[in-house]
Amino acid sequence: MKCVVGLGNPGSKYSFTRHNIGFMVLDHIAHEHGLTFKKENKFKAEVVKWKDTILLKPHTFMNLSGESLRSLMAYYNIDLDDILVIYDDLALDIGAIRLRPKGGSGGHNGIKSIITNVDSQEFKRLRIGIGNNPMIEGKDYVLGKFLKKNQETIETTIKQSREIVEKFVDGVPFNNIMNQYNTNNN
Repeated sequence: MKCVVGLGNPGSKYSFTRHNIGFMVLDHIAHEHGLTFKKENKFKAEVVKWKDTILLKPHTFMNLSGESLRSLMAYYNIDLDDILVIYDDLALDIGAIRLRPKGGSGGHNGIKSIITNVDSQEFKRLRIGIGNNPMIEGKDYVLGKFLKKNQETIETTIKQSREIVEKFVDGVPFNNIMNQYNTNNN
């Protein structure tokens, strides 16, 4: 069993905000494959099974995302090597994709929570660039919506992210996926 975690905040107030790019990717995958997320209180999340994978959207809010993942991993006995976390990154240009097999939090509170709750930095990541604006405080920027001029770029990135997840789910070696997608996004 594998798990793909999309980070975001629950509720319509946060829909389509930059911080919810992980949710957007999973929603796109669900739409493309005719899947429907269901709320699972025991995981504090929305989940859907797809092939041998669980797509997980934590409902703990970003800063506690690790709690949801930890409980799901324990329930299904999922190994860290079978986890892929999708999240926003202020340090990357809008639409850029960076895959990494492990690493620190980079200041991202959702990733900090996961590292704390799974007691490891050894999980795969799909970071999606949301850019930044030095005139807007980081917290306010990530909770803002994408500008119309960035919509096409974000839609393309979400589709590429779906392709990455499909390859991960189908067992393509992660190094091969990284080589393909990291080099195409400078």
